[in-house]
Parts: sequence; structure tokens; C-alpha cells
Amino acid sequence: AMATAGPRSFSAAEVRARCAQGACLVSCHSRLYDLSGFVRLHPGGEQLLRRRAGTDVSAALDGPPHRHSANARRWLEQYYVGEIEPGDEQQLLLGHGKGFAAQNCEAAAQLCAWYWGGLWVPQHYNHCLLPQDLVDWQKPLLWQVGYLGEKYDEWVHQPVDRPIRLFHSDFFEFLSKTAWYVVFMVWTPVVLYLSWVSYTSLAQGNTRLFSSFTTEYSIPVHKYYFPFIFLLGMVLWSLLEYLIHRFVFHMKPPASNYYLITLHFLLHGQHHKSPFDSSRLVFPPVPASLVIGFFYGVLRLLLPEVLGLSVFVGGLCGYVIYDMMHYYLHYGSPKKGTYLYGLKAYHVKHHFEHQKSGFGISTRFWDYPFRTLIPEETFKKED
Repeated sequence: AMATAGPRSFSAAEVRARCAQGACLVSCHSRLYDLSGFVRLHPGGEQLLRRRAGTDVSAALDGPPHRHSANARRWLEQYYVGEIEPGDEQQLLLGHGKGFAAQNCEAAAQLCAWYWGGLWVPQHYNHCLLPQDLVDWQKPLLWQVGYLGEKYDEWVHQPVDRPIRLFHSDFFEFLSKTAWYVVFMVWTPVVLYLSWVSYTSLAQGNTRLFSSFTTEYSIPVHKYYFPFIFLLGMVLWSLLEYLIHRFVFHMKPPASNYYLITLHFLLHGQHHKSPFDSSRLVFPPVPASLVIGFFYGVLRLLLPEVLGLSVFVGGLCGYVIYDMMHYYLHYGSPKKGTYLYGLKAYHVKHHFEHQKSGFGISTRFWDYPFRTLIPEETFKKED
């Protein structure tokens, strides 16, 4: 039988040399991690991680400014590449806070393969070094998760950095994936066209509110009201976004119900399991059109035709903004101190630690009245 090679050892000098070439290696006590493929996604910003390259981050994981969750620490293990040579740990610990500027970011990609058990393993696939999972990742997951039963809820909220395949069929798998720009390209022309239809219809002066109940006291809806009706639709969307995320996407399916577990994973569970799968961060247009059509029908029943259309198009614009923001909160690098920077950190906390709160995505507003706001972290001052 062939002997299995143990973890590779790295000297402090080798770690510093690789960081100087563009890699982002950090240690936690004696364990070494390559975060080169993760720096752009880090909620605290790429520069924060770059500054810590070549240092020991064990103290930083406990904060301040942020105390990393158990899921964050589990996530870190996916990037494990080896051990620091005995006696060199202190050198990296002393280097804490100095870091290394990336002189050549492209060189980092060449440094992301490590020798393990007779094979060169790409850094992005170091998940194969983790303990055996409850599912077979070589097969479509959608038909497996229902069998997890009581283990499903805990499993689905332990995020991993790897792509997900849902279906056996290549056709259905293709339909389940969407690039972020597809949502913008499909729905923006619809928003512009329906906005024009709504405004020109209101300009005819035939739209009146409450006309189905009374003609004497009905209220005319002028074309100048369109921007305000449009904004009302956007506000209603933000509420709908919160309610769907909280009560539909975060329903807890009964452990004994295979089909509800499968449905939950299809709707939202797969996003929590693999939050950085770039092809599954926005809603595919085909199923989206069915949901959007349903809400359009509801508005047509509740409001006069043109008024309902005006509210609808505002809501549709809100949806497009939401989907674009959601993608950016996962893959963007907002500047520290900006609104989006705080929103990105807030949303990542929802994924990694506070899955039962923080349901607002494009805004935290509705988390306040519904009392689901993620609490601010506090740290005791040392004497």
C-alpha cells in the first residue's frame, strides 16, 4: 500500500516570499491557509486581508472589530495548505499587522496548488481535504438533500466554497443558473416600456381611484403622480422582499418531509450552502416571470388597470435593483464606510451566523419593525 503524505511544512521565510509574489497566506497558530482566491470576497475588504498576509491571524479571528463565527472558522479550513515549521510560528506572530503588499496579483494564481497525498491539489478545491460530507458532491444534490432529515437544517447552514449541481439534466441545470447581467438585460427593457405605457395612459386623464365604488367622490390620478406611484411600488417590493425571504425562503421544512426539504433547497437552501456560487446569486428569468406574472395579476384585481400597472412597474424596478445589489453584496468590494460596505457585512453575517435574523437585503429598514435586526457586536475594553 502506498503511504499517504502528511501536510506540507512551510518555513516563515517561504511564506513571506510567496506573499511578496502576490499570494495571501495567513497562519492560525501552526496551521497555514492560502486565502488568495478569497480576498476579493472578504466582507471586511480585500485590503484588510492583504495587510495581514504573512502573519498569524489567530487574535484577529476573535476581534475586534469582528468576532468570527464557528462557520467562518470552518470556512477557513477549506483553504488549509499545510503547517508552519516548528519554531517559525513566533516569527509570523511578530509580523502581525505588517503584512505584504501584493506586487503581482496575477502571480497568486500560480501559487495555489499544493502537494497532497501524491497529487497536486488546486487551492480552490481544498474542500476535498475536509471530513467526509453527508452528501455525494459528485452527484446532483437536489435529490439527495431530502434524505438528510433532521440533519438538513444544520448541514444547509454550514456554508462551503464550491459550486453546486442541482439536476442530472444538462438542460434543467442550465436553466437553474443565471449570470448577474441577464437579469438586468431581460427586465430593464420591460421596466422602461411599462413605465412609458403607464405614464402615457395616465396622461389621457381617464384613471380615477375608487371609481368602482362611487363616481361622485372618485379621485383622478394625474400623470404627475406617476413618479410617486412608481416609488410606492418600490417600497412595496422592499416589504415583499423581506416577507418572502423570511417566511418562504427561511421556512424550516419538517425533517420527515422529503419533498419540502427538496423544495427549500431548490428555493434558497442551495444559496446558503454555497453563498459564493456566482451562477446562483440572482433569480433565473424563466421561473421569475411566473412569480412576477402572479403579482401583476394580483395588482390588476386590486387596483384600476393603469394604477395597478404603475405600482407593478415600480415593484419590478425594485426587484431588479434587489437582484443586482444581492450579487454585489457577495462579489463586490464596496469602499469602507459606505452604505454598501455596511450592508455587505450585514448580509454575510446573515449567511454565516445569524440565519434567523437579518432578512433585509437591499435595505435593513424592515428588520427594525419586525425585530429581526442583527445586533451590533460589542467588545469589553481591557483594563
